[in-house]
Amino acid sequence: MSTISSLGVGSGLDAETIIAKLMSIEHRQVDLLQTKQTDMKSQLSTVGTLKGLLATMQDKAQALTSTSLWGQTTVSSSDATVATGTTTTGTATGTYQVTVQALAASQTVTSTALASSSTALNEGSLTIQLGSWSGSSFTAKTGSNPVSITIGAGDTSLSAIRDKINAAGAGVTATIVNDVNGARLSLRSTDSGAVNGFKITATETTDDNDEATGLSMLGYDPSAGTPPMSLNQAGSNARALINGIQVESASNTLSNVSDGLSLTLSKVSATPVQLTVATDTTAIKTAVNDFITAFNAVASNLQTNLKYDSASKKAGALQGDRMAVNLQWALRGVINQPSSASSVFGTLSSIGITMQQDGKLKMSSSDFDDALANQTELKKMLTANTDAVGSSGFMTRFDDLAAAMLDVEGSVTLREEGLQGAINRNQDQQDALEDRLALTEKRLRAQYEALDTKMATLSTLASYISQQYSSS
Repeated sequence: MSTISSLGVGSGLDAETIIAKLMSIEHRQVDLLQTKQTDMKSQLSTVGTLKGLLATMQDKAQALTSTSLWGQTTVSSSDATVATGTTTTGTATGTYQVTVQALAASQTVTSTALASSSTALNEGSLTIQLGSWSGSSFTAKTGSNPVSITIGAGDTSLSAIRDKINAAGAGVTATIVNDVNGARLSLRSTDSGAVNGFKITATETTDDNDEATGLSMLGYDPSAGTPPMSLNQAGSNARALINGIQVESASNTLSNVSDGLSLTLSKVSATPVQLTVATDTTAIKTAVNDFITAFNAVASNLQTNLKYDSASKKAGALQGDRMAVNLQWALRGVINQPSSASSVFGTLSSIGITMQQDGKLKMSSSDFDDALANQTELKKMLTANTDAVGSSGFMTRFDDLAAAMLDVEGSVTLREEGLQGAINRNQDQQDALEDRLALTEKRLRAQYEALDTKMATLSTLASYISQQYSSS
């Protein structure tokens, strides 16, 4: 018996269309599950976004409870061309009268002139020792060892000697200065200050017995007599009067002169300069504004996803979601509950922060500036950490709320896990239904194939009978 190559040929029915329509009806359950899964995935994505926004809000709340934020200070100078300052966390506020008497200088010595920088001296060595001078008396710098520099064949030109000195790390910098008389070697202490002066001992391999010529001309040691090199600038310390107290430093930066205050001196001035150390209110205000921005992002997310849009007749992804509703009420609860942490400020509105109709926070800059004038009480009101909610600071409460919601057992985390579990179960149901539908389609095709075969057989029989009647 011949096989049917196309379903429905034997029966004359459009079997493919019939099966497709039957399977479409059977597939409705899968379609419903897919629609539901799409909604749940949208919810999961929305919860994930909300989780990230809540974590950011927590970070901003924690930043406001940081002790380093409240201890920051700024320094202003009545004449920044003379002296400026920097502070560290906890520097005491106040004013400082600074008179700059002298700036720090590096020792500088210069050789006599040679014809050019390529002029060769003789071989030998230069030994450089850092230290301080008192007249012609030299005291080596504590912890500093002499550095010996060998001047061999091929290293005897003035430029080569310069390079050898600079590569030795001896604490001096060598340069060549050209003037009308020729080329001179100039040596300068790398660091300023009296303690960073230096002496140079020149030793010639073949001594010409003349310190004014050869390698000996690069010696500088007043303790051994008149040196060949000339002193242009003695190493000296910076000196200043700070509130009448004499202070010295090897550099023009006076570190930690008073409880974390460091000064940078730029110019000598007989007139005192006033440096004022004040609390850095800008940093606090910026941190509060950062928190408000983060809070408003959470509030906006909740507002959008909890509402029903009557115009589009679409519900937000989290409409009716108990976790989202509870979070919205909890945030408002933190704002509405006064705090007894401060004897001056009890509510956020008392420092210029109010909730708007859309649930977002808004700061009155002038009112908050007024609150910043009493920073001690403001800090208590925002950061106090106690066992009782009513006496805790607002930022501490927000931090605690976010921590509870984001905890592994928190409602945001549990909601996220619940949605993921529901999505997984939904997918399992889809897979099971798809398997069942595949069997159903296979059964239908088998039935229609059998019908085709049967109808083809009957058609053949009918043709045979018809032929028999025709021939009789």
